[in-house]
Formats: sequence, structure tokens, C-alpha cells
Amino acid sequence: PRRKKKKAKDKAQILEQIVSSKKQEEEKKRGLDKRTPAQVAYEKMQEKRQMERILKKASKTHKQRVEDFNRHLDTLTEHYDIPKVSWTK
Repeated sequence: PRRKKKKAKDKAQILEQIVSSKKQEEEKKRGLDKRTPAQVAYEKMQEKRQMERILKKASKTHKQRVEDFNRHLDTLTEHYDIPKVSWTK
């Protein structure tokens, strides 16, 4: 037997169901939530900061990071260089 092709309407309905089910889950969580408003705010800020950190890290390519790091190393004094050690002398 052949399967029916899903139409755009079906996809839209499925998306709506997913969104509405997520909203219902959130409402249930709020009812069962034993956290204080301060704890909720704290977790929201933590999540926001984490997203900012991820976006900041994702903004540069590896090549750009390496170039920046090399520039930083060039600015350092050579006091921190590892001295050459020769066992023959």
C-alpha cells in the first residue's frame, strides 16, 4: 500500500500541536514549580549569559582566534620565553 503524502496543512497542524503541547507543559511546570521568583530569575539570567557566551565563541573562526593569540604572544616580553638548553656544553 502506498502512503499518503503529507500536505502543508498537516504540517501546520502538527507544528501547532507541538507548540500548544509545549505551552501546556510550561503551565504544568509553573503549577508544580517549587522555586522562588529569585531562583527562577537566577536561572533565566544563567541561561541568557550562557547563550551570550556561546554566541561570542561562535562569532570567531579558529583561524581568527589563532591570529589574535599570536598577536597577544607578540606583545609579551621575552622574559617568559623558555631558554634553550644544550646538553653538549
